[in-house]
Amino acid sequence: MNPSPDHEQKLERFIHETLRDLPSRRAPGTLEARVMAELERRAALPWWRQSYTQWPLPVRCAFLIGSAGVAKVALMAAVWVMGGFDTVQFTTAFAPQIAWLESGVALVRGLGDFCSVVIRSVPPLWLYGGLAFVGAMYVALFGLSAVAYRTLYASRSL
Repeated sequence: MNPSPDHEQKLERFIHETLRDLPSRRAPGTLEARVMAELERRAALPWWRQSYTQWPLPVRCAFLIGSAGVAKVALMAAVWVMGGFDTVQFTTAFAPQIAWLESGVALVRGLGDFCSVVIRSVPPLWLYGGLAFVGAMYVALFGLSAVAYRTLYASRSL
C-alpha cells in the first residue's frame, strides 16, 4: 500500500506547521557564562596558540618561507637517497642551489670580518665613553619619567 503524493505533502505540511508552532527551547542559565568564559580564555591565548590566521603577518611570512625551506631540504634529501647517496650526482643536481648558499655564506663571512675590523679600530676609551653615555641617558630617562609622573599624576591623587 503506497501512500499518494498528495497525502505525503499534506503530512509534511502538517508536521512542519506543528513543529513551527512549538515554543523555542530555553538555553540553560549557565550557558551564556560558559560561552563568555571560553571566548575570554581563547582571546587570552598567546598568538602562537591561536589559529594561523591570528598570527602576526611577519610571523606568517617567516613560517611560510621556513616551511618552503624544509620542503626543499626534504626533496633534496629524497633525491640524494634515491641516487644511492652518490655525492657527485647530488652536487650536479643541486649545483645552483649550493652555489647560492655558498655565496650567501661568503657574504655573511665578509660582513663579519668587516664588522670585526671596524670594532677593533675604535679606541677602547671611546667604547667605554659610549657605554657610560648610554648608561647616563638610561638613568636620566628613569629620572625624567619619575618627575613627569609626580608632576602629572601624583598631584591629582591628593
